[in-house]
Amino acid sequence: MEVCYQLPVLPLDRPVPKHVLSRRGAISFSSNSYFFGGPAPRQLAKRRGAISYDSENQTALYIRMLDVRVRSQVGFEPELRGSHPYLYVDFRTLHSPPQSAGPVSARNVRRLLSFQRYLHSSRFIRGIPASNPLGYILDDDYTGQAKLMLEKVGNWNFDMFLFDRLTNGNSLVNLTFHLFNSYGLIELFQLDMVKLRRFLVMIQEDYRSQNPYHNAVHAADVTQAMYCYLQEPKLAETMTSCDLLLGLLAAATHDLDHPGVNQPFLIKTNHYLAALYKNISVLENHHWKSAVGLLRESALLSHLPTEDRLNMEERLGSLILATDISRQNNYLSEFRTHLDKRDLCLTNGGHRHFILQIALKCADICNPCRPWKLSKLWSEKVTEEFFHQGDIERKHHLEVTPLCDRQSNSVANIQIGFMTYVVEPLFVEWSRFSDTRLSQTMMGHLSLNKQGWKEGRDKQEASTSRASKEQRTSAVKDSNSKELPQGSKRS
Repeated sequence: MEVCYQLPVLPLDRPVPKHVLSRRGAISFSSNSYFFGGPAPRQLAKRRGAISYDSENQTALYIRMLDVRVRSQVGFEPELRGSHPYLYVDFRTLHSPPQSAGPVSARNVRRLLSFQRYLHSSRFIRGIPASNPLGYILDDDYTGQAKLMLEKVGNWNFDMFLFDRLTNGNSLVNLTFHLFNSYGLIELFQLDMVKLRRFLVMIQEDYRSQNPYHNAVHAADVTQAMYCYLQEPKLAETMTSCDLLLGLLAAATHDLDHPGVNQPFLIKTNHYLAALYKNISVLENHHWKSAVGLLRESALLSHLPTEDRLNMEERLGSLILATDISRQNNYLSEFRTHLDKRDLCLTNGGHRHFILQIALKCADICNPCRPWKLSKLWSEKVTEEFFHQGDIERKHHLEVTPLCDRQSNSVANIQIGFMTYVVEPLFVEWSRFSDTRLSQTMMGHLSLNKQGWKEGRDKQEASTSRASKEQRTSAVKDSNSKELPQGSKRS
């Protein structure tokens, strides 16, 4: 964070006025400031939400007035009760190199590692410190706005992109922890809050932030949608606390450690995951096993009886495996049959679990049912990820997946096809099952968004057609002018 140029400058022997200390922003105390020949602000040590001083000018002290929570970081002493956090800073250590925790044997790191966790653990083993240990600190304004958004977490218009910005990229952790707390699951299952927080942080870290679509923000969005469905009358009246716990866990982990490419790509490149799961629900099996690995590593459910814990892991896997898009028609056909026969009984544990599977499937592909502004952004992100896979396939001379070919496809065409053949059939049946205001809202958005993509595509095609026609006309005129016989005159 850059130090502000327009800072109030006070000599060290002068008391700091209260109105200055109460200001939001940065304060500079210096007897030899930049304005009087001191070092330029860009040369100053930069610390977000903390205190820094200029190593060249031992009398210059810079404070960034943010929502600072003192923790056991280098340079900070424990805060005394009733004291101000800025008063206990050891300035001698601010510019000293970080102390290494000592070598850690790789053999002692016994984990079920995903790709992301391997990167994190390997950095830890090599003694590489975190790049920005104070990066999670936020201004009170942002924290306050995020809390206000959580009060309306059941609103279908919930903007997960905004919430992720307000939480400094921690949308999945904050949202899931809030939902666990609001449902009372922490008390019901006697969950250790520290273990729960650590578990959620590990989940968020295991999503690859470089993926345009399959990242932690998508997982948070699916979790929020799952919460909306769990609030529907038929589910709210019948789901048990265990159903709620598994539904939220499955939503948060359903794409854990997603590589940003689809299953056919893994199969045709002989990826080790395809071999491991014998080309069957490759990604979904990996997401499930990664989630189980984090559950065991965090010991979140270690206090439960072994039989109950293993049963919950199996049910979690059954939910995540239901998101396999290649099995879409099987689940849809079974759902439609139940609705036709009217034999769904949510007092039956098996039927409740099946509805949880359907709800998770709806949450996973509900982007076209969001308001246009959000839906369009999600559509562009998922298409960007598709096209990136196609670029890789073309670069390595592999058969380009038709859906991922940017040369023959457009965002509009992909979304219209996705809505028509995947989203609409599933949500029509969900509306039959739960004919509520939310279902009507989702179907309304789906219809409007589909029409919006069609109109955009038609305009683009018409514009392209006109441009092509003008080019042909221009080419014909040029050709005719060149073919005039020598000596001929125009009338």
